[in-house]
Amino acid sequence: MRPHENLNVWKKAVDFVVEIYKTTEHFPKEERFGLTSQIRRASVSVAANIAEGAARKSPKEFSHFLSNAQGSASEVETELLISYRLGYLSNSQLVEYQTSLDSIGKMMNGLTRRLRQKML
Repeated sequence: MRPHENLNVWKKAVDFVVEIYKTTEHFPKEERFGLTSQIRRASVSVAANIAEGAARKSPKEFSHFLSNAQGSASEVETELLISYRLGYLSNSQLVEYQTSLDSIGKMMNGLTRRLRQKML
């Protein structure tokens, strides 16, 4: 088993990506290379950065990748808000995704705190 496969935050991030893919299948076709692609890539980046960081040898490196994942999560949230304002998402979908991102973010913050304690 790879190190990231034991992390609940990684599992939750992967589940989030799957939901994003399902939802963006219904976005307008003209958004395929625009918003759909951006949201998908940014959401994948959250899970991928967690996995890559977990594979690193030091807590400092892992913390760096978690910071990148946080940045990608903020990007996803911005893109989801734009999607909502364009009418591609319902308010309930936006709230659901924001809640998921908040949860993932809190989990990453907790993991980052633990990694920083190891660095002391």
